Amino acid sequence: MKIPSHIGIIPDGNRRWALNHNKEKFEGYEFGINPGLRAFNLLRKLGVKEMTFYGFTADNCKREKNQRIAFSKACVEAVNLIAKENVEILVVGNQNSKMFPEELIKYTKRNSANSERTKVNFLINYSWDWDIQKIRENKNMYFNIYKSLHSSDISRIDLIIRWGGMQRLSGFLPVQSVYSDIFSCKSLWPDFEEQDILSALDWYQYQDATLGG
Repeated sequence: MKIPSHIGIIPDGNRRWALNHNKEKFEGYEFGINPGLRAFNLLRKLGVKEMTFYGFTADNCKREKNQRIAFSKACVEAVNLIAKENVEILVVGNQNSKMFPEELIKYTKRNSANSERTKVNFLINYSWDWDIQKIRENKNMYFNIYKSLHSSDISRIDLIIRWGGMQRLSGFLPVQSVYSDIFSCKSLWPDFEEQDILSALDWYQYQDATLGG
């Protein structure tokens, strides 16, 4: 089986899942932690070298306060749990905003860029326009675009899997995803099953990644 080197995960549908289970919207986020751990363990077992999880965006912070608190708490817990594994953790997001969790600042620099360990990235309080801010401000046409990204330590993404049935990137790493194959899973994130990822990989076998060549 052809295994992507880098897989992006967009875990959508927590609020819809909560309403479907007679809960308040904010209660859905805590049910997204365990699926994240299961997805991480499966991807590592399959030999994926790098994975990036979409935590929450700057736009998500426009939601009600109880939701903001809930998804921030869930992200902090998920990062801390996975950080206990033998992996390289990197959290990318706007640290200058009060919405960035202080507990995660210690993860905003990768420990070892040359490590052979699995790389696990989280986008926390992330926005695409913040990511490419230096590109827009720089007038020198010869400067290195990729290195100017806030997310420059994250590699190109081969496959993106989105839960919740939507077929959009929602600002997910626009430069790294420029040639990504995108698989949409109908199930909501808290209903995650390993088969979701296996189905995406089966689909991926038939994609022709020419990278424009």
